[in-house]
Amino acid sequence: MRNLLPILLSVILFNCNTNTPKSSDKNEDNGLQTGISHSDTLTKHLKPFKENLPTIGLLMYNGVLQSEVVATSDVFAKPSADGKQLFNVITIAETDNPITTEEGMHFVPDYTFDNCPKLTALFVPSAYDMYAQVHNEKIVEFIRRKNEETKYTVSNCAGAQLIGASGIADGKKIVTWIGGGTQLQKDYPNLKVQNDSLVTFVRDGKFLSSNGNLASYISALNLLETMTNEEHRKFVESYLYLDRLQNWKK
Repeated sequence: MRNLLPILLSVILFNCNTNTPKSSDKNEDNGLQTGISHSDTLTKHLKPFKENLPTIGLLMYNGVLQSEVVATSDVFAKPSADGKQLFNVITIAETDNPITTEEGMHFVPDYTFDNCPKLTALFVPSAYDMYAQVHNEKIVEFIRRKNEETKYTVSNCAGAQLIGASGIADGKKIVTWIGGGTQLQKDYPNLKVQNDSLVTFVRDGKFLSSNGNLASYISALNLLETMTNEEHRKFVESYLYLDRLQNWKK
């Protein structure tokens, strides 16, 4: 029996090794079954940065209202009617760390203040509490510096406070969140603050502003038409089913 025991153990180990698939075999088998080896669901959705296209920059920071980031990307990332990419749409934050939105989602920026490419338009969003942003000189200076190269600078909601802090729109019309105009005018008397109870969107030269939240679609669509044409704006509106949103109570 003593001589048989090592032989039996060898047979058992041999059978276990030969009957158990290798990890690589399992992965290959799963790949065939799920189609992973045949389909890349990420690559076909990537929009490469193209030097010849206008670049739309979406500023982000912790506590940002995500609708004001999503609205702009929703509008400018849509292709033309024949499927062509018309814009580079990028997100920018102070560092490359993920930011956390007011709603709790985590967004990873494409660029930082240090490596951000030249922008055609900069969108400045808001947060419910703007104290940290308005007192962050790096954010204010980034807006000031980028405004020197942009053709358009857009603020939504309380993003108008950052525009005021930067001083880039002194003497220009601007609108902010509904109920915030009086304080904005007090804090930045050189701005021409519009009546936010009556005005949803305003443009003065290169500066555009809105009440924010879903009204951010208004500023984005207005600028989209300026940078393309009315036909493309209507195409994007239909792409977004905006008519359904406007008429949902009917």
